[in-house]
Amino acid sequence: MPLLQTTNLRRNYGNLAVLKGIDLTIEPGEVVSIVGASGAGKTTLLQILGTLDRPDSGDLHMAGQNVFALNDRQLARFRNEKIGFVFQFNNLLPEFTALENVCLPGFIAGKDERAVRSRAESLLKTLGLADRLTNLPSQLSGGEQQRTAVARALINEPAIVFADEPSGNLDSRNAEDLHQLFFRLRDELGQTFIIVTHNEALAALADRTVTIRDGVIF
Repeated sequence: MPLLQTTNLRRNYGNLAVLKGIDLTIEPGEVVSIVGASGAGKTTLLQILGTLDRPDSGDLHMAGQNVFALNDRQLARFRNEKIGFVFQFNNLLPEFTALENVCLPGFIAGKDERAVRSRAESLLKTLGLADRLTNLPSQLSGGEQQRTAVARALINEPAIVFADEPSGNLDSRNAEDLHQLFFRLRDELGQTFIIVTHNEALAALADRTVTIRDGVIF
């Protein structure tokens, strides 16, 4: 059974048709890259798949749930529990330590504080940040900040992680390290990733590359 499946997703902004009928299937444990020129609809598609926006029409089933049949409160809970996000700019809260940033989605989900902290520490150690737990984001390198963001995305054991240009703000060395990290997490944790990227090297590493052009998948 697919982990994620869309049927005829459409999204307009005024008179502009951005998505023109997207059919997409993602299997568990896949790393799928979405590529295309600027303005092709990649980010709009990712926002809808990540439930940050609703389509004008079409269906999205994820982790056994008809996602857009949920009301806003139910959808927010589903997003917190089932979806992780990694953005180009890590969006870490500057006043919180690396450990505290990673813990936040777990606390929002109402999980046991001790269990959340234990998992956050384990994730940060797995990602090579064992000696950075109490550092503020300003005290971390760009690569360390993005690995912290990856740990935050994984804290609630999501069904799927969406990444929007995750290495776009990194130098080539840190970008390559981040790309390898995604595949290690897939191999070790069975994690599923959908990655929007302009980085040809990252796209080439993916199990499958989906090209979107003028709002349609090729």
